[in-house]
Amino acid sequence: MQAKEAAERLGLTQRMLRHYEKEGLLEVGRAVNGYRRYTDADLRRAGRIRDFIATGFSTREIRAMSACLSDDGAGPCAGGIEKLTEKLEHIDRLGSELEEKRKAILERLDALRKALP
Repeated sequence: MQAKEAAERLGLTQRMLRHYEKEGLLEVGRAVNGYRRYTDADLRRAGRIRDFIATGFSTREIRAMSACLSDDGAGPCAGGIEKLTEKLEHIDRLGSELEEKRKAILERLDALRKALP
């Protein structure tokens, strides 16, 4: 299928599909006329990339987990559990940092409100 239909099926833009290709995450075949031709396997791979990005992974991080993108193998991808665990720990750290900042702002707001006449 062509890029427009592939993008619509995935809920992405054609530009995003080209970005995945540019970043080395997706290799798409070409038709005789030079147009990109997406296979079902390409769609599954692009869907996995989309899902990883949606959960906070960068394209660099996804590239390091390329085994997690293919249809090869029946079990978990090499290093997938480790990478997901690392990402979860990173998100937890960010959440804790944001909560501390939130508390500090609430304390300052409280102090300013009490200082008003």
